[in-house]
Amino acid sequence: MTEDDTQTFNSTVYYDEDADEEAIAHETVAVLGYGSQGHAHAQNLSESGVDVIVGLREDSSSRSAAESDGLRVETPADAAAEADIVSVLVPDTVQPDVYENAVEPNLDAGDTLQFAHGFNIHYNQIQPPEDVDVTMVAPKSPGHLVRRNYENDEGTPGLLAVYQDATGDAHDQGLAYAAAIGCTRAGVVETSFREETETDLFGEQAVLCGGVTSLVKQGYETLVDAGYSPEMAYFECLNELKLIVDLMYEDGLGGMWDSVSDTAEYGGLTQGDVIVDEHARENMEEVLEKVQNGEFAREWIAENQAGRPSYTQLRTAEKNHEIEAVGEELRGLFAWQDEEEDEEESAEVTA
Repeated sequence: MTEDDTQTFNSTVYYDEDADEEAIAHETVAVLGYGSQGHAHAQNLSESGVDVIVGLREDSSSRSAAESDGLRVETPADAAAEADIVSVLVPDTVQPDVYENAVEPNLDAGDTLQFAHGFNIHYNQIQPPEDVDVTMVAPKSPGHLVRRNYENDEGTPGLLAVYQDATGDAHDQGLAYAAAIGCTRAGVVETSFREETETDLFGEQAVLCGGVTSLVKQGYETLVDAGYSPEMAYFECLNELKLIVDLMYEDGLGGMWDSVSDTAEYGGLTQGDVIVDEHARENMEEVLEKVQNGEFAREWIAENQAGRPSYTQLRTAEKNHEIEAVGEELRGLFAWQDEEEDEEESAEVTA
């Protein structure tokens, strides 16, 4: 059964009591990759009693780390051949190659192919056979927090999607996997591959990564060009952003407005739409359309095939922006910088 592309978000949320651990208790899981998500999934699954194999290349620099964490490491092909569930957690850009060479030849009927992001399934870069389950368990957090929350008996919110249910057990198995990595402790929202992929790409481009960084840089440049010091521009347009985001994260927009001064609230309410106006909304709709029709996916795939020339150039320009040099100097002067470094060193010692 393939997902209906017209499926809409239904707000179903699952917790620990909804998951049946038996659905994964007797399965072997191959976690391909040991980066941000891979290391967290593998360690959390193992400590939840699941049989885990980490799939890494023979020359992978992560092999020693996985082995020192007490995990069995095999090549991706050998891991996939032995596993009942293959969790593909290598970067999106290399997933099709890993799938073609290591996973596809070793899939058996009834196996599960699992992802943490729907990009390659949704845009047909990976086309699985009809006799396997295809699921997604996507923690909505970087991997190091997934791991840290699990160790602290806390949870990380996540998403669950079923693209293909060949066995009839895909949903229950995916939910059990989400529980084993700690997501059902916080709550797992049911979605679809299409919805997760398109909203994720749009959010990154229009708001979380692209939109915010562009807004920060343009605000900084406006103040500096008007004669204000780079240090003050940095504080007002970048440093304090975290304070506002934390307030919104904790209590929503209303909680943020309640926490700032009346002057800040009035200024924000009256001028916010002047800055991010209908033109910005129209631009966002164009970004979304490129995500929906596959134009962005085709562009990104072609960029990688060409050796990432535009990506490299844009990345270099971003690192060379004046705000980066100013910020690095100021952060080095802050007392809390030393405190954070001490905390990180302490965490490394006790890990």
